[in-house]
Amino acid sequence: MVGSGIGAERGILIRSGEAIQTFKDVKVMVLDKTGTITRGEPKLTDAVTVEGVEESRLLTLAASIENASEHPIARAIVEGAREREIKIKEVSDFRSTGARGVSGKVDGESVLIGNRRLLEEEGVTGLESLDKTMGELEEKGRTVVIVATEGQALGLVAVADTLKEESVEAIRGMHKLGLHVVMITGDNERAARAVATEVGIDEVQAGVLPEGKVDAIRELQKRYGDHVAMVGDGINDAPALKQANVGIAIGAGADVAIEAADVTLVRGELSGVVEAMHLSQATFSKIVQNLIWASGYNIAAIPLAAAGLLHPMIGVIAMTASSLSVIGNSLLLKRQFT
Repeated sequence: MVGSGIGAERGILIRSGEAIQTFKDVKVMVLDKTGTITRGEPKLTDAVTVEGVEESRLLTLAASIENASEHPIARAIVEGAREREIKIKEVSDFRSTGARGVSGKVDGESVLIGNRRLLEEEGVTGLESLDKTMGELEEKGRTVVIVATEGQALGLVAVADTLKEESVEAIRGMHKLGLHVVMITGDNERAARAVATEVGIDEVQAGVLPEGKVDAIRELQKRYGDHVAMVGDGINDAPALKQANVGIAIGAGADVAIEAADVTLVRGELSGVVEAMHLSQATFSKIVQNLIWASGYNIAAIPLAAAGLLHPMIGVIAMTASSLSVIGNSLLLKRQFT
């Protein structure tokens, strides 16, 4: 109770005592990228067309299709197009393929937007002319999607998300605790590794679809045992948060993610993970101390009582003193976090 209270004062909401006890044994910390390591507020940075295509046409088609999506990248493209005074048109036959892309019709013209793998599968031509530019942008940590119409690539648009100020320091703190830090993201390999290098991530699993995050957690549990925690904020993170031994939700994230998690970081700061682990270790240490202290009274007093050498009143006093010592020792935990 004292540990949970200290956590609440610091913006760390812990659902159960079991979560506190499990947290201290965590060896692997899995982090989602968007909204966890980064701010989750991507901005449109680049629009590159193939020869003969105007940028305004590219952005009109991209923003019109993405306007029907709620994905953060889609929102970034739409807002970026509006800032450039691009007119957004009505869309019909809109379809989403999860983390891979979206499609629809604009003025009767079929438009497909997504990653290179999706467009290759759909038989889109002209992708080779965009490879060099795409690689350069991804090396900078930007997320790139390709826009195609009627089976022909028109160009690409890129968005960038900024790191949270405390991400680097928080991950450094996780390393000091001996944690193996893994980033799982649906983003492409190059962009993901650029972010991972910047913040000091140990392992990157990129291109993971929402339904694949649960499998990724299970695989880590096979490698490291039941010592895997995950931090996430989105709706698609909820099943993985439930699968992890300790699920940690960002307070500003989706309600379903918060509901699935064992711990919620109200302020949304990744540094709260390090604080929560320190709190878990200190709390469990107090639990052990209390167990030893309380057991000592009983071990000493029970044989005396059984032999008739302990007055009942002394037994009452001893039990009261035992309870008070446990409470007092627990309250001392507050001194460690002031």
